[in-house]
Amino acid sequence: MDAEQARQVDRVLRQLGIPGVVAPEDPENLTGPWRVYDQADPATRRDVTADALAALAAKFRPSTPGRQTGPTRGFVLPPKKDDE
Repeated sequence: MDAEQARQVDRVLRQLGIPGVVAPEDPENLTGPWRVYDQADPATRRDVTADALAALAAKFRPSTPGRQTGPTRGFVLPPKKDDE
């Protein structure tokens, strides 16, 4: 992700209480790719981007198994007029 996407991801993670530090892969290059890490220290941090994305997806997973809460395909049929 780029710096702008990183700001958005950081905001969402904080709002949902998902742990992680969003930072550039290379601390010297703020325009390069960004990731989610377990801590801010570049020397000891571990990439947890996949874990953070999985936690994010779990927040929006349906609470009832087999029940979809997102958009589905279908048709909307207008009601028939009485004079037809």
